[in-house]
Amino acid sequence: MINLKKVGLTALAGSLVAFSANTAEMSVSGGAEFTYVDTGGTAINEVTGNSFGANSSVTFSASGDVGFGTLSLTRTLNETANGWGSNFNTLDMGDAGVLSFDAEHGCLVGLCAKDDLLPTAYEEAWTGVSGSGIGGVGSDNVIGYRNTIGGISISAGYQNAVGGSTHAGESSSSGAGEHGSITDIYVSMSPIDGFTIGAGTSTNGSTNLSNNATSDTTNIVGHIVYSTGPVSIGYRQGESDSGAIGVAGKEVEGYSIAFNVNDNFAISYGVQDLTKKAIAATAAVTEEVDGISAAYTAGAASIRLGHSSASNDGNVTGIDDETTEIGVVLAF
Repeated sequence: MINLKKVGLTALAGSLVAFSANTAEMSVSGGAEFTYVDTGGTAINEVTGNSFGANSSVTFSASGDVGFGTLSLTRTLNETANGWGSNFNTLDMGDAGVLSFDAEHGCLVGLCAKDDLLPTAYEEAWTGVSGSGIGGVGSDNVIGYRNTIGGISISAGYQNAVGGSTHAGESSSSGAGEHGSITDIYVSMSPIDGFTIGAGTSTNGSTNLSNNATSDTTNIVGHIVYSTGPVSIGYRQGESDSGAIGVAGKEVEGYSIAFNVNDNFAISYGVQDLTKKAIAATAAVTEEVDGISAAYTAGAASIRLGHSSASNDGNVTGIDDETTEIGVVLAF
């Protein structure tokens, strides 16, 4: 982390109103990641070119007291995103909680941040071959709130219409067909040390953009995680259903175990079953995923390994997929 000296923000004056700002604390951090990725199976997505890649990012952060809370701004320049990798603001009001506005890629609240909380040494078991199976409020123009009250943690988000990335004064709507909103909330608690239980739900009312027919998509997910000493275990179950006629819903179930061998080295193993429900004459198909992860950290450097494989990939019978990733991360 590179900490810059406090910078005084000068007062701005206009013909009708004047603005002033207190001193803000600014900092810059960054890192570089170098990866090797190999894929296989029958999913016809094998790497046929260069398996080596690299990505670098620089994050600018600023925070300051605005009288009724601490406002923090985060902007990340990301090489693979060809520009802003993330862009979000938070307002920490102490006991009153934290308000946030996620312009893009922050994934700060709701099921976007809580879709899969199973313990892992590096990546989720499904990384590279599948997905979490759960959709939430997302991370484009999302208004968020999070707080802990009486031992209960709340994380909620709201996104208007389709949430397209825009700037102040612009509208994300380009036509009458773009309407609706997404609401999202996740609640968790830890009744005893090391044990956490949580659940959340999301309703997407913008899934039908062509007419006024109801086709809301609902997502539900729950977690149980227990940690004792160097071992953490977790169980996860969820469901995603569309109100549209003829669209099959999905059920997801997973578990994992992670072990901290020492302060520097951790390993994990996880499993996920993602079932596309039967509909009409089409039978249910379960995609079965398992994955292992390992990570070794020494100072600001980390070496990470992940291997995931899937049978009935994409809920298509007889299709297999697998991915192996080795990464080296250097942070500053």
